[in-house]
Amino acid sequence: MGISLKPFGYGRDGLCLGVLSLYALNRWVLKLVVVSSFLGGQFNDVLLIPAALPLVLWVQRGLRIRKHDLPPSWGEIGLHFLVWSIVCEGIGPWWFHRGTSDLLDVIAYAMGATAAGFWWHQPALGGGSGNEEV
Repeated sequence: MGISLKPFGYGRDGLCLGVLSLYALNRWVLKLVVVSSFLGGQFNDVLLIPAALPLVLWVQRGLRIRKHDLPPSWGEIGLHFLVWSIVCEGIGPWWFHRGTSDLLDVIAYAMGATAAGFWWHQPALGGGSGNEEV
């Protein structure tokens, strides 16, 4: 008998829901009350991959591009980190003539991606059901 993993929850994933709540709290409350360059700058960037990747993978699953319902692999996390870093910090500011490229944002994306990857690969947290078959 093998290990059975609980299907990934996509938009219902606990980490995704938690970071979306933190994003909203920061956007509409914390940044207005607390003066902090981190809250005003990189905090939401840390949340990007844990918040957006489950939703992107859900769309990919619906389009049959993604063939399984397992938690995001390290390869998927890394690919999306690279794509979003290039688009948001390279192409976007140049193309739209708005915003600036910021290495601190890329570091924040990497921190969020790494933390999310470890979360999603812990059987009792995001990656498994906790009821693995023996």
